[in-house]
Amino acid sequence: MGKEPVTRLDTRFSSADATATDWAHARKTLHDAEVFWVSTVRPDGRPHVTPLIAVWLDDALYFCTGASERKARNLAHNTHCIMTTGCNALHEGLDLVVEGDARRVTDDAKLRRVAEAYASKYGRDWRFAVRDGAFHHEGVHEGAVALVFEIAPRTAFGFGKGRQYSQTRWRF
Repeated sequence: MGKEPVTRLDTRFSSADATATDWAHARKTLHDAEVFWVSTVRPDGRPHVTPLIAVWLDDALYFCTGASERKARNLAHNTHCIMTTGCNALHEGLDLVVEGDARRVTDDAKLRRVAEAYASKYGRDWRFAVRDGAFHHEGVHEGAVALVFEIAPRTAFGFGKGRQYSQTRWRF
């Protein structure tokens, strides 16, 4: 576990009796979430958003994509991105927004740890062999190669919903 972020409740967008969401709760939500949305910026400045799966490991989010996919091409031009996850219910859950820069991971030892996290979380269809600084699919997409990106949070937001509504900001 890395350095704890500075946590602040934004009272303008929170119930009167709300408290800031604890970062430990947000981390667990990131760890357990199955579906994320990644937002990147196209070279012409237009946004691009797409759903994907990701893993939380060593205080960062990791996702993979093919080198020719739009998100990989966008990240080659501009590393700024946002990952979001949460639930589509209005009156329950915790929605999270993680802002940071996507850094390509090429170290095979680190990639093996990330690959183990994918297999543990998502099952046998998401097994990857690691070689040459990338993931190589072994499951349903046999033969496909995927680049792996790490997003260490710079700023994150939590939107708590339910009995209390809260907006928490974490700065790293």
